Amino acid sequence: MWLPIDPRSPKPVYQQVVDAVKEAVAKGMLEPGDRMPAVRELASQLTINHNTVARAYQELERDRVIEVLRGRGTFIATSRPCPDRDARVRAVAARIRELLIEAHHLQMNEEELLELFQVTLREWRQERRQAQA
Repeated sequence: MWLPIDPRSPKPVYQQVVDAVKEAVAKGMLEPGDRMPAVRELASQLTINHNTVARAYQELERDRVIEVLRGRGTFIATSRPCPDRDARVRAVAARIRELLIEAHHLQMNEEELLELFQVTLREWRQERRQAQA
């Protein structure tokens, strides 16, 4: 499994693993029921400490992105309880607020931010189509 890990990134390596797996699931590159490498196997593939992968897997399991089936392995979760609409809106709104604060400090105006969102959304759609092809 290929995951983009940058040891020079200020983001912790375990968080890079979490984010990469979540992105692969969102793009359809990893699908429900797909088997994940064992902790030590993925650590070896990425040349990182197995405790780092174990921490990432713990977070992914807590977020219900993966399921660990004792004695069988680790899999992309087949059933994720979907929070109610209000919970989804609150969660996304909180992330949007963080983005707005960051954009403010980068001196981006609303028009630039909206244009960036539209461009990024188009790119995201294209990446998903390519990943699912």
